[in-house]
Amino acid sequence: GVNFAALYAYYLASPLNWIIILVPKAYILEFMTYMIVLKTGLSSVAMAWYLRNRMGTYDFGAAMFGIFYGLSGYMAAYSWNIMWLDCVLLFPLVVYGLEKLVRDGKGLMYSLTLGLCILSNYYISFMICIFMVIYFVALQVLFNPERASVFFIRCLKFAFFSLLAGGFAAVTLLPEAAALQSTASASVNFPQTFTRYFTIIDMFARHMVNVETEQGLDHWPNIYCGVAVIMLFVIYVFTKRISIKEKSVYCTLLFIFFISFAVNALNFIWHGFHYPNSLPCRQSFIYIFLMLFMCYRVYMNLANIPLKHIGIGYGAAVAFILLCEKTVTAKHFHFSVFYVSIIFISIYALLIYLWKTRKIRVNIAILSVITAIALENTINTAVTSITTTSRTSYIKDNAEVIELVESLTPTAEFFRVAKEPVKTKNDGAWMNYPSVSLFSSVANADITAFFKAIGCEGSTNAYADTGSTPLADMLFGVKYKLFDSAQNDGEGKKFVESIGDTYLYENNYSLSVGFMMPQGMSGWALDFDDPALVQDDLCRALGTDAVLVPNETLGDENGGTYTITIGDAGEYYTYIKNPSVKDVTVEKDGVITDVENVDRGFFVELGECRQGEVITIRSKTDGQDIMAETYRFDYDALKQVYSKLSQNELILSSWTDSGLKGNIDAGVGGVMFTSIPYDEGWSIKVDGKTVLAQKLFDSFMGIPLTAGEHYIELSYMPVGLKAGAPISLCSILIM
Repeated sequence: GVNFAALYAYYLASPLNWIIILVPKAYILEFMTYMIVLKTGLSSVAMAWYLRNRMGTYDFGAAMFGIFYGLSGYMAAYSWNIMWLDCVLLFPLVVYGLEKLVRDGKGLMYSLTLGLCILSNYYISFMICIFMVIYFVALQVLFNPERASVFFIRCLKFAFFSLLAGGFAAVTLLPEAAALQSTASASVNFPQTFTRYFTIIDMFARHMVNVETEQGLDHWPNIYCGVAVIMLFVIYVFTKRISIKEKSVYCTLLFIFFISFAVNALNFIWHGFHYPNSLPCRQSFIYIFLMLFMCYRVYMNLANIPLKHIGIGYGAAVAFILLCEKTVTAKHFHFSVFYVSIIFISIYALLIYLWKTRKIRVNIAILSVITAIALENTINTAVTSITTTSRTSYIKDNAEVIELVESLTPTAEFFRVAKEPVKTKNDGAWMNYPSVSLFSSVANADITAFFKAIGCEGSTNAYADTGSTPLADMLFGVKYKLFDSAQNDGEGKKFVESIGDTYLYENNYSLSVGFMMPQGMSGWALDFDDPALVQDDLCRALGTDAVLVPNETLGDENGGTYTITIGDAGEYYTYIKNPSVKDVTVEKDGVITDVENVDRGFFVELGECRQGEVITIRSKTDGQDIMAETYRFDYDALKQVYSKLSQNELILSSWTDSGLKGNIDAGVGGVMFTSIPYDEGWSIKVDGKTVLAQKLFDSFMGIPLTAGEHYIELSYMPVGLKAGAPISLCSILIM
């Protein structure tokens, strides 16, 4: 029940994705894989096209530097983020369009390519837009206007064509902007102090070959773009063939990026006024573009650069690498990095020397350089890029799950499905079943907070039914569960069907998507520091027994080890209170199971336990005590809760992707709770009359109802879509 327009705008809006219409569903994985290859190649083409048209050259040099752009460290680290690739591809064209606007006053190319960037991915486009403002100022220095009126007209055109680009993408931009208001990114907490992450030497060292890419929470930029740039940059600085003004402008731009990588506040601004949740320095492809342009300027002037300057550049590059071997201690640098880098720099320097002294033919020199570039980039990409899972592993249970879920439809009865174990939090979208879990950069922050409050998994951009108790499943309308092995029928579930190694079970206690809130439920408190207390407070509010009963025997804490002796037999859950503990192991019946990310606030499910059974939980985080509590789930209490909540349920006559219809007996009246995330895009009619929704528990949609029978209609239209579509159409017509 989430806004798919927002998901589309962030992840799927690339116009190239529409080619998928021609692809059979069975080959979606191959389509996405080959699309990465295609966009990588097109990125190289775009860079080569920019260099040739910007400088008016027509030789193989542009292709060489295009390869460095397309197979950069940025692409090695982030190529799997398919939604970012269009912006990397289009960026050289956007830059050329801005230069054309400043030089010739023609802004169509700039507006169109920037608009396509924003349409494809607003997030990376935000960084491009920041750079466009900076680069526009830089171009005023490079192409100094003779009169103030010329500068003023340039500024007006820059503003107009930039706004036109935003209007072009309004059909995705406005719904996305509305959706972002409910995410964890909605608030801005600007850093109160300035800190530095690392030195310029440490950063510049990342230009070497085979430096491990950073994709975690450390702030290292992935800026590899060919080891030759270390040598060529030195030559760029010292050569007299390039003007002081040009050097000053481009070196200043590089410095801006260096301090942006290293200083927390600037890093914060570049990433949309937030720190990235892993995958750091997402703007570093712009730095790579600038560096390669500067080095291409050296390549253009090689014929006129003295051998002495080439020697200085080579010597300085080797000396820098040796200095890095002595001083750089970051984990990403294997000792071979330094030697492989020296080897490739030596190859390039030797080929330049042989070409300049005419000891080798031009064609042989070009072929040799391209071969070396291909070899260097192949090695670097193979060593540093992210690995993939096998197709067999990824789709192993897909057909079975889809067939089992299809056996449940069509039906007007509402249900959600949970799956154990999961491959991703988006298995429901992949295998066509309505689920509870979601990973998305536009995940609703209030829903995440609710999940964590009741003992399910929640993080900055995801929430999941990991740790879900039968009570949570009941509230969320989880009627069915899928397992990869046979389960024991119990009070909570019963076997339905199996196909291969996939088993479908039905929950015995599942609620509709909507039900009237019984008296007292509105007083349910969610602000306890233990989710067991939260679930039990719902029971208190309803006047029932508690569903989570503390284990009769206290657990034995011994440093990072927590030993549990089970009291009464039953289904057990443990909650780890120490937020510094990230991962644990659970030893039960001699079997050790890894449980990751327990710091996300979910219950560790222990399953069915015998009386007197001993279970050991160990922290994998050094120096951290577990600080845990263990609870037995009481199904008798669950029946009491179910009896209270199921008295007045919404009976659906239809439900689709964008609407629900049904009837409800509201009893004495009150508020109907729905397990649908609150979203202003919902339109609600009760007996044909429009009513406004209430926000329940800071998370879900509630509908006020008077006593008696009512016909409910809910329909969804993403906020901003109706306004964005005509703006985009008008912008296209203006273009």
